[in-house]
Parts: sequence; C-alpha cells; structure tokens
Amino acid sequence: MAQLIGSVDAGLAGPGRVWSQWHSYSFDISGWEIFGALLHGGRLVVAPDEVATSPDDFHAFLIAEQVNVLNQTPSAVDMLSPQGLESVALLVGGEACPVELVQRWAPGRVMINAYGPTETTMWASMTGPLAPGEEAPPIGSPVAGAALFVLDRWLRPVPPAVVGELYVAGPAVGVGYWRRPGLTGSRFVACPFGGFGARMYRTGDVVRWRADGQLEYLGRADEQVKIRGYRIELGEIQAALSALEGGGRRR
Repeated sequence: MAQLIGSVDAGLAGPGRVWSQWHSYSFDISGWEIFGALLHGGRLVVAPDEVATSPDDFHAFLIAEQVNVLNQTPSAVDMLSPQGLESVALLVGGEACPVELVQRWAPGRVMINAYGPTETTMWASMTGPLAPGEEAPPIGSPVAGAALFVLDRWLRPVPPAVVGELYVAGPAVGVGYWRRPGLTGSRFVACPFGGFGARMYRTGDVVRWRADGQLEYLGRADEQVKIRGYRIELGEIQAALSALEGGGRRR
C-alpha cells in the first residue's frame, strides 16, 4: 500500500491517468499496475495476450487507449518507439537500465527507474525523474517501509562509494522459497539491524551508495541472471542438466 501511495510522489499517478496492465497476474508487478490505477482514480486498460506479445501491436494499443502510465522492463521498452507516446510517464524495472534508454525516453517526460526482487514484493527502491545526460542511472533510494543495507562479507555496513552486497529488510520481505529450505536459509537471513526475529533478503546484487543518497547497481555477486524480470540461477540449470542421462557433458 505504501508503494502504491508513493507513486503519486514520484509523479506517476493521479486522477484521470490511464494505466496499462501488461504483466501476468502471477507476477507481483501486476498488482502495482492494477491497484495503482484504481487507488488513484485512474483508468486501467488490460492488454490482450495477442497484443502484449507484439511490440508493434502494443505500441498501437498504447496510443489508441491513450495510456499515460506505463511499467515495463528496459528491454521491453527498448523495442518500443517513443513516437506517439509523448504523454506517457514511464517506470522501468526488473533489469539494469542502460544509459541509452534514458537518453531516448527521458526527455520531456517523467521516467523512473525502480528496483525490487520478487522476494521483496514489487519495488524496494525508486529514483526520482531521470534526466538525459546522466551516467549510469541509479536504482534509487528506499521506498516507504523498506530498509536497504550495503554490507561486506561480515554483514558490516560499508561507507558511501564503497562496493558491497545489497540486503533488503522490511515488512514486504517474503518468508522463503516453497519447499527449498537450503536456498531459503542462504537468502533470507537474520537482520542484525532490526528487532528480535527481524529478517532481511540477501539479493546477490553488488551496489554502492552515491553521494546523493541513491544506490548505484554494479552487477551480480553470483551467477544469477534475469530474464524478463525473473531471476534464474544458472547453477540450478546446470544441476538439472547434469541429472539427465549424459547431461554432465553438456555446456
């Protein structure tokens, strides 16, 4: 709820806005699309499946429905033309945002970069409106209710500008993975900065605090990759292939 209300402060929401709902209902960001529109007096338009899978058809759909609040991954936005979408306020997340995308889309519009693994429910951090001409766009500062810690290998906070691993705490952090106690124990760990029983999520993302209080994303601390916003462990794929007959020889 705090994240949805905070959308107003980011310049994305307000009465009369038209939001697109593109993401699957099984994906947490669909909740931001649906209730972001309904809680702020906006109109929600649902992209049909046949439209959602075609960048050209989706672009035409956005223009025809006069959508002016759009949430997509950077790679999906990269397949769209800004032409005809000048009134769209754009939120990107789920992947690293390239500088080139900001140069192309930020002029003349509100463009926000957000960060948040599925394990922490929707967004954990969000930038203000991005400006063209910046270097690598930051991933922002904590949203309401989230606590972000940049820690070293001994779980000690590192100073600003020093590289560390990002941990997320707060009420939006999940309880773990279904029937995966080992993975749960390695990712959802005790939070030494909260009260009794407090937990935090170890993201595996390497970041550092900038002088302006925003986080800069630098890469991964492991072999995890993201495909369309979903986190994929390459080690798990390798283990599954190895379990197949002759799989140990596959690369």
